[in-house]
Amino acid sequence: MLLMLGGLTILFWPHIQQSRKYMELLRMPVPTEGSLPNPLPGAALTDTWGAARSNGRSHEGIDIFADRDTPIRSTGPGVVLNVGENNLGGRTVMILGPAGQRHYYAHLERYPELAEGDWVEQGDTVGYVGDSGNAQGTPPHLHYGIYTPQGAVNPYPLLQTQ
Repeated sequence: MLLMLGGLTILFWPHIQQSRKYMELLRMPVPTEGSLPNPLPGAALTDTWGAARSNGRSHEGIDIFADRDTPIRSTGPGVVLNVGENNLGGRTVMILGPAGQRHYYAHLERYPELAEGDWVEQGDTVGYVGDSGNAQGTPPHLHYGIYTPQGAVNPYPLLQTQ
């Protein structure tokens, strides 16, 4: 019986560790004003939250302009929820971060080696600046958004501006 229990523990240990990381994330505090690093260190930040977009939409994030292929850094620790494409964001990465907030990185040129379920630390590269999706043909930039269970929140005041 003890041998079987040991074998099951070894078998399920990666799942136990992953669950522990999820719980740690959920227990972390909600980011506050100026507590998140700029995902494009050194790039100028402008508050583009709420700006008008096509089809009556409003901008649910901010755009940060930088040279194509500039590495994009994770603003916090987290678990990769999605690496893939959609019509608006083009190549995107979604990361579950502190307090269960989702951090959305869009219009990427390309991805690093990332997969759903991977753990990232603050500062890890999560993509490279581009113009994919509905940004095709515009100057290369990162669309960065933060989503809570209640909806999108303006990331600009949460980011360090220096």
